[in-house]
Order: sequence, then C-alpha cells, then structure tokens
Amino acid sequence: MTEQMRTSTGGEALVRALAAHGVSTAFGIPGTHNLEIYRHLAAYGITHVAPRHEQGAGYAADAYARVTGDPGVAITTTGPALLNIAAAVGQAYSDSVPLLVVSPGMPLRHPRQSTGLLHEMRSQTEAMRNVAAFSHRVSSVEEIGAAVARAFSLFRTERPRPAHIEVPLDLLEATEPAGPVRRAPLLTPRASDSASLDAASALLAGAVRPGLVLGGGARGAAEQCRALAERLGAPVATTANGKGIVDERHPLALGVSLHSASVQKWLADCDVVLAVGTELAESDLWSAPPALGGRLIRVDVDPAQMYAGVPADVALVGDAQATVQALKERLAKVPGPASADAASRTTAAVLASRNDETRARDARWVPYLEAIRSVLAPDAVVTSDSAQCCYYGALPHLPVGPEGRYLHPTGFGTLGYALPAAIGAKTACPERQVVAISGDGGLQFSVQELATAAQLQLPLPVVVFDNGGYGEIRDEMAARGDAPAAVDHARVDLAGLARAFGGRGASAHSPGELAALLTRALATPGPTLITVPEETA
Repeated sequence: MTEQMRTSTGGEALVRALAAHGVSTAFGIPGTHNLEIYRHLAAYGITHVAPRHEQGAGYAADAYARVTGDPGVAITTTGPALLNIAAAVGQAYSDSVPLLVVSPGMPLRHPRQSTGLLHEMRSQTEAMRNVAAFSHRVSSVEEIGAAVARAFSLFRTERPRPAHIEVPLDLLEATEPAGPVRRAPLLTPRASDSASLDAASALLAGAVRPGLVLGGGARGAAEQCRALAERLGAPVATTANGKGIVDERHPLALGVSLHSASVQKWLADCDVVLAVGTELAESDLWSAPPALGGRLIRVDVDPAQMYAGVPADVALVGDAQATVQALKERLAKVPGPASADAASRTTAAVLASRNDETRARDARWVPYLEAIRSVLAPDAVVTSDSAQCCYYGALPHLPVGPEGRYLHPTGFGTLGYALPAAIGAKTACPERQVVAISGDGGLQFSVQELATAAQLQLPLPVVVFDNGGYGEIRDEMAARGDAPAAVDHARVDLAGLARAFGGRGASAHSPGELAALLTRALATPGPTLITVPEETA
C-alpha cells in the first residue's frame, strides 16, 4: 500500500505525525475521549509521562522544551482538561516556548446548541486561540498531518510559541485515508540584511559606553554574545529567560538585574545598547521601559518586536546566532576597548550598587542560595516559581553559566511552575542534576506532582522557603497601608506531605544543613522536599 493510499484512525495519524517530527516524549492524562491517541504511543516509540494535573503536564512539557530545544508535547482530553492546561499555554506564549497541546474536540457534526455531551464546551478552539499562537481544528484524518506540520513550521521558522491541535472525537476513531507523512521544512537560520548589519556595526564600533541586554531569544547565540561583549568591553545584563547565557561570574556580567535602579541608570547612560532576543518588557524591568540616552539596536526573529516597548533605532530581523555572528565578523578588525579592566570595573561598580539597594531584603536568602550553588554541578538545571525567594533571591543571586539552566515563569507569572517543570527537565535530562525552588504558597498550586516524581523515582530536591502564605502580596498590602487579608496560611507540614506522597521531607535551619540535605537528595531516588522556614532564613 502506498503512503497516499494508507488508511488509519485519527488517533494513529496524530501519533504518526508526532513521531515523524521526532517527538519521543509526551506529557498528559488519558481520558474517555482521547484513548485512541494513547493506544498508539508505544508503537511509535513515544514515552508517556502522566502528571497528576493537566496544568502540571503543561509546565513539564514547557520545561522539557526549554532544556532540550525541541518542542514539548502535552496530551489532554476535552473540556475541563484542556482548560486546566490553558495557564501553562499562556506561560509558554509569554516566554516564547514551543509547546504543542493536542486534544480531542466535539464531533464534526456536533450541533451548536448544547446537548449535554460529556465535557461539552461552546468552542475549545476559540478558548485556546486566545492563549496560543493558533488553535487548529481538523476536519479529516488526512488534515491531521498537515496540522502537525504547521505547528512544527511555526516552532522552526518563527518566534516559537505554543500551538493547539484539536481532533474531533469521532475522527479519532474513524478510519480514513491518512495520506503521506508531512514534515515541517528545515530552514537554514538567516542573519539580518547587510545594510542593517553595516549600520549596527558602525554604531557599535563608535560606542564609548556600550551595553548588551540578552533575552531568551539569544540562548542559541551564547558564544557569539560573550565574544562580542568582550570585543566591545560592554557589560551584559539579561532578562530572567536570558539568565546564564553569559556566565554570571564573568567580569562583564550584570546578571538578571534589569529591575534594579542602578542597572537601569547604567542602561540609560549607555551610548549604544544592543538588545538580543528580548522584549524589553515591563515584566523584565518591573517598570515601564526606560528612556534610553543612547541608540538602541535590536536583534529579534520577530519583526513586531522592533516597534514594541522601546522602538529600535536599528532593526536587525533575523536569527540571533547568525546575526550576532555577522556583527562579530564585521567588528573583528575594530580595535577593542582601550582597557578591558575599565569595563570590568564599571560592571563591578554597578553590581555593588545593585546589591546595596536590596542588601537588607535579600540577606535572608543569599546564604542559602550560596549553599545550593556550592552543591550543584555547573550543568545543573534549576526551576523556580513566581515567589520572593526566586525573583528577589535566586534570579539575581544564584549564578548560572551557559552549561546550566535556570527556568523561571516570566511575563505571565504563573504560580506552581517549579515542581512540574523540574519533572519535565529531569525527564528530558536524567543525567543532569535538577532542583526546584519555590515558596510555600506557590508550591501548593501543584504540590500533587510530588506523587509523579515519587512514582517515576526521580532524584529531585524541592527547596521551599516557607513564609506562611503569599509574602509578596502581604508586603504589597502593608505598603499600601492596608490590613493584610487572605495572605496568611495555616502552617502545613510540607515535609510530612512529601512523605505522604511517597517522597522524603526535612527542614533546614542553616545553610550548612541545607547543603547536606541537598547533597543527599540529589543521590536519593524520589523527591525530597526541604523546607527553609523564613524566620530562620
């Protein structure tokens, strides 16, 4: 039988198309309507990981994508399951993560008037279209392959963002012509146009006070960005998603500190700023985009970014690696800075000023973060939550290099990301150390995923700084002069809860104790939840 004549069920056609694009792992939860998908996973070599909640499946697939560079895939059933994963889709959209969600939908000829069918919704595609890059409802088995190829084309050729494919549940079971396997094209990444590169190179060559800002879109250009910073004598600040692209112990590294008044002042004083793969968004700066005193060069695969936030004086639309490499080659004959030491001194002075701003606030976390860093291998993966201990603590104070990764839910700012993301990262890279850092409030959004880690026997430390509730909102209420309301939680025995889920639990009352517990947890199958009471920290 030729490929053109081949018939299959919609479920098999979907799994076949995923396998044809190199998918080897999927996250999700089986349900009444998606069993035909699950029937075929093993035959096509796709391993399945079953978190305890669809939101956890989405965060796990998100982290899988971030650490591998390949799209993460999540499978849900209809209705509430798909809505459960919507928050994770929104986070992936905000952070430009290639996440593919596949689900069944109502039958092809399902009436518009409600009939009370199980999991019935007015329109799943309309719901998902508003949080994903697109939602594609297919109308035949043969169209399934084209829909999957469409998603992978987006991931490979445009700014990577999440996509949703819906297969009507009657098509999942129907046997129809499936057509040939359709694969998304592989395109060679292209640099920006020559005229724009020449203009950018001239600005950078003449810069006296240059600066680099790197976002998640610069990750593939890590080596080129470091070399260019050294050539220019330019300090480098990163967004949360850009953390570690340039080693944060490098003498030109300002780390994740765009929210700092000192770093924003430095940025405004630069005569030329090169921003690579970043939106320069409010969620990166914690304020409106700054008024730059100099010229701005932006490098981004997304043309719309050239006019968003801070408009570019020179727009370089293209792949970050190819474009920064082209800049580096053009600047190869340009003399380097008069004194590399001067640029390093500038960086050190800005960092010192940044640390002075928040020394009292951050002191509770820094010794514990130093203990964590002392235990972790250089290539360790750290996942974090939208928690004070992470955005005030670990983002600026836990140094990471290009060989490691730090995964943080920026922009959309979801809670409950750290634990399921750690499961996704460990699934993707079982040979690497993975540690989750969270607060007690955020952890409880997805704490049930401890059971997933226990069932998979993943050696997974989960460090939880416990301040008895929602510390950030409590502080914001106090700053407004309001009486705190609904922010204080009754104490939960989190260590005991971890044991109930099949893991281990302990408390650390000193940095040394945390280091010892963390060392043991990294070598022990299953999750270990380590609480750090903030009255101790």
